[in-house]
Parts: sequence; structure tokens; C-alpha cells
Amino acid sequence: MAVFACMATTARSAKPPSILFILADDLAWSDLACYGHPWHDTPHLDDLAQQGMRFTNGYAAAPICSASRASILTGRTTARLNFEFVTKNESGFQKIEGETLLTAPPFTLNLPLQETTIPEYLRGLGYETAFFGKWHLNAHHRRYLGWSPTHGPRQQGFEVAEEDFGSHPYAWGKKAPEPIETAGEFPTDSMIDRIVRVIRQRRERPLFLMASQFYVHTPVQTRCKWLLDKYERRVPRESPNRERRVAYAAFVEELDHHVGVILDGLDTAGLRDQTLVVFTSDNGGHPEYTANGPLRGSKWNLYEGGIRVPFIARWPGRVEADSLCDVPVIGYDLLPTFVDLAGGAARDVDGASLLPLLENAEMLPDRDLLWHFPYYHPESGYRLARETIGIDDFAVSKTRPHSALRRGDDKLLYFYEDERSELYDLGEDSGEQRELSRRQPELETKLREHLLDRLQQAHARFPTRLAK
Repeated sequence: MAVFACMATTARSAKPPSILFILADDLAWSDLACYGHPWHDTPHLDDLAQQGMRFTNGYAAAPICSASRASILTGRTTARLNFEFVTKNESGFQKIEGETLLTAPPFTLNLPLQETTIPEYLRGLGYETAFFGKWHLNAHHRRYLGWSPTHGPRQQGFEVAEEDFGSHPYAWGKKAPEPIETAGEFPTDSMIDRIVRVIRQRRERPLFLMASQFYVHTPVQTRCKWLLDKYERRVPRESPNRERRVAYAAFVEELDHHVGVILDGLDTAGLRDQTLVVFTSDNGGHPEYTANGPLRGSKWNLYEGGIRVPFIARWPGRVEADSLCDVPVIGYDLLPTFVDLAGGAARDVDGASLLPLLENAEMLPDRDLLWHFPYYHPESGYRLARETIGIDDFAVSKTRPHSALRRGDDKLLYFYEDERSELYDLGEDSGEQRELSRRQPELETKLREHLLDRLQQAHARFPTRLAK
């Protein structure tokens, strides 16, 4: 394996490649074998990493689903979008089960139509655009995760868009399908089949296809009894939340299988060498099902476990195979990357094109990464939730409104209830265990002031203090 700040090779071809973007749901940074998981089998994603570049400091733009997806599609921070939480059935404010000191901003229900999205840019640059899977960027229409007829994928630039839960338990209804006993056999997934059919179609234009997986979001259930039996034997007896982790391990391998089917479809269509494949996750892992360690925190908070995610890119002949990159990158970098790849220029975005990293091993200009989460979580059960956020708590903890900034290896978190900062050196302490604000007060002040200034410049929404 080539190990360096970043490594890639050769010049770009004249004709832009197709782009296959696979987005997992709630997949933790440490969930894949290629990221060090001790018992999850993820052979297809491991192969993808071996054939391309694996980022060790890949980040989601938010610790929660809708906000992260909005940021990816627009290249803008959630603070700037004023889209920092999940969509809801109707407008309003959080109703927290328990006392809080602040009121979070009102819910954002839809990705605004005036935002220019990845597919809208790429259609203007000659691409065919297609979307399959989880959208979650509009108010739930008729059912949970239902696409809106006014703010769905087709209204945001996708020419082809098909709503399908595939083989995920969302599609099961009230009765689970028959279990699969035969080792190596997986359920047929109608969404994946549709993706492969689109990939195999003959076309004159390059294709941008977003395969937005429902896996590994709860409910964590699988028809593959043989996988449950396999992990029942493999997961250590002393593992916390063992029963859930057995089911989750099977679920992760099922995701890996479906990704493999998509990649096989690309190969059989003869498009491997002409396609950039990017794989990542929308946020960190669910704390009741997976270990986000060695990182602290999980989905729903801005510690590393909530926002650092798998991030893999493959482009044969352009991205060095079996390469490792430790440069911090983030979900809102994808729009400028894809637009740059297509020969265009993204306007008024917060991300940076990653092509210099992918193709020529050029370092990105120094920059800060920004996160903003002015909400509480969980809404229901907040009063009883765990007070502290640690490493592998295997429980849902209280998340209070906070923001974060990463500059180099320095990371600052700012908490609005008590106007308090936490400062960490991620180069020496990726688990965020040694808080440094008292030891380095000048750095804390500098980063805090810069974070709050950036948020003001972005016209971010802040939580407001309740009247006493």
C-alpha cells in the first residue's frame, strides 16, 4: 500500500467520466474491514478501497441524515443552508421530553428549490442524471420518507428518479419475509436491480448516478439467517449489546453485497475505467448497534464518532490503487469535485474540489472544516438519556446545541447552553480524551472567535435562550 499525505497519478482524460456516487446510511468510520473492524466482512468495499484511495480523515457534513445530504448536494455547509436537522411531517419547533435551557431553530422541511444541486450542475455540463434510494430532503409525503411531488429528486435536477425501499426492512410491511438459510445467498433487491439496469443502458452522455442506500439505518433486521449464524459464532461473547451487534454485522455485510452487485454491473457494462466511484456515509454509526471507537461519540453529535466516516474513491488510471490519504475532506467537497471533473466551475460553495488530491497528489489549500448542530437530541426520552458522551457507550446520550471547527489537527467544539469550548489535538488524540482549552487558552480563543465569526458570516441560525 502506498501511504502518504495523498497519492495519485496521470493526467485527466479529455472526455469526462461517468460518476457513481454510493451513499450509505449511518455507517460508522470503523464499520468496514478496510478501516480495521475486527469481525465485519466487507469484501466488496475492501476491494474498492484496494483499487482506489481510502481517506482516513473523511467527514460527513453533519451528524444527522437530512442535513448531511443537503450539504452534499449543494456544496454548502448546513449553517449556510439553515438546514441542520432532519425533515419532519410539518413545520414547528422541537418538543423536548425534559427541561432545556435553549430553544432550537424551527425545522427546515425541504431543500430549497433555489439551491443549485450536483445534478443540476452536471446536466448543464452534458450529463445524464439518475437517483435511487433515500432522499429525505422534503417533508415526509404520505408515508415516512415519501418523496414530495414539489421538492423531490426530479425537482432538484435528476432526470431519472425511482422511489424504492429495495430489500431494506422498510419494505417488509407488517410481516417479515421468509428467512434465507443457504450460505452465500442474499435477498434480491429491486432498487439495486434498477440501478444496474440504468448503468447498463447504452448512452451518448456520461452518467451521474447517486445510489442512496437505506442500509444500515434501523430497523436492523436481515432475512439472511446464515449471516446471523455466522456472526453469532464470530462476535465475542463479552461484547456489549452483543445481540444487536450480531444483527448489525449481518446488516453491514448485506450492504456490502449490494454495493458489490452495483460494482459488478459497472464491470459487465465495460464502464469501470470510465467511471469515478465515490463511496461514503451520511453520518457516524448508531450508538446502540455499533462501536464508533476508537472515536468518541456517535450519530447525533459532533465528536469524531458522529462525523468521521468511510470515504473511498476509485478511478482506474487516474487515482493510485491501494493508496491512503490523511488530508481532511468533507461531504460538501463532493459538488465542487464532481463539477470540476465534468469541466465546469462551482459557484459560491463552501467545499473544495478534491481532484488535485485524487489525480496529482497536490495538497489542498489550508482551510477549516465547519459543523453546526443547534438542536437537542433525542427529542423523546431526552430526560432519561445518558448525560455524557464517551467512546462506545452503546446508549443514546444527550446532545445539546453545539458547533465545531477543525483547523489542521486542532478541533474546537462550542456548546451554546453554557458557552463553553472543548479543544482537542486530533493528531495526538483522535478519541478526544484530553481536553486542552485550559492548557492552550490563546488557541481556544482564536478558534472560538473564528468559528462564531464564520457562523455569523454564513447567517447561521442559533438556539435562543429561554426566558427565566
